[in-house]
Amino acid sequence: MNAVIYHNPECGTSRNTLALIRHAGIEPEVIEYLLNPPSRARLVELIAAAGLSVRGAIREKEKRYLELGLEDDSLSDDALLDAMLANSILIQRPLVQTDLGTRMCRPSEVVLEILPAIATPFTKEDGEVVSAAGGLHSR
Repeated sequence: MNAVIYHNPECGTSRNTLALIRHAGIEPEVIEYLLNPPSRARLVELIAAAGLSVRGAIREKEKRYLELGLEDDSLSDDALLDAMLANSILIQRPLVQTDLGTRMCRPSEVVLEILPAIATPFTKEDGEVVSAAGGLHSR
């Protein structure tokens, strides 16, 4: 199976998502989007494939979001995309595309929707266990 993850190694959710993909026996193409941001066309394609709005794909918790006034609901999708491309830290992460679909993997176990079933439980960095059915369990 082919898989691509738009990854930020500083993000725990992104690291857990990458580890879940590998746990499923897939070595994905890892794109560190802060170093190699997607083109505008690719970003639009990923957002649409994930079933998101442009606003839904922007990282509102980033300081730059408020600094740029992006909370303004009157801003067009084009304006938001311009901001995301000029400041790739504003792209919500991790975006994952496999042969089974595209998802914004927040929380990380959302990636299970587009992976083959995992045979064994996976333990996230914080100790939560993700079962083959996608459920979370305490330590």
